[in-house]
Amino acid sequence: MTPTGEQGPALRADAARNRARVLQVAREQLAAGDDSLQLNAIARLAGVGVGTVYRHFPTRHALWEALSAERFQELVDEARTAAADEDALAGLHRLLRFTLMRMVDDTGFAAVLESASDAEAQTSALKAELDRTVAHLLDRARRIGAIRRDVEADDVRRLLCGIEHAVRSGDGDGDGDPTRTEVYLDVLLEGLRPPR
Repeated sequence: MTPTGEQGPALRADAARNRARVLQVAREQLAAGDDSLQLNAIARLAGVGVGTVYRHFPTRHALWEALSAERFQELVDEARTAAADEDALAGLHRLLRFTLMRMVDDTGFAAVLESASDAEAQTSALKAELDRTVAHLLDRARRIGAIRRDVEADDVRRLLCGIEHAVRSGDGDGDGDPTRTEVYLDVLLEGLRPPR
């Protein structure tokens, strides 16, 4: 996959540099603890015009998508690994834990994962690939009677988004409580089992 913003015709060299600079500044802001991603402030810090930033990233969400592309690809890769695991249930458990930990660690990534609409075609393609891979994994787990029959890939994503929200809302600083994360994940895993 090509990086977001480089699909279709290639960017001119100066446009590619400007886009890379904006992403670099946004990452620096996040590393410094500022997740507001104010596009006007990023333009100023990157030394580019506000219009340049909005041309590449028309919304804050579009910027989050670009910043999350690498992490999303890691999630898709992890889903493929889980789907190939001989033990489908173990693969599913590992994938759910991996996904939830990434979501709790990165609010922007969580927002991209839970969003119903995408700003970039690359994000939509990654979500579709993730859903196909998780659906395959769920089918394998259903065939061995390890999970209930009425849960689909989209349900799993929504449930993880709900858990991520629950972890953050119960914590004063919004960073998440690791002990609650494990408890909630265990509840989800238990809930995926077929009814007795």
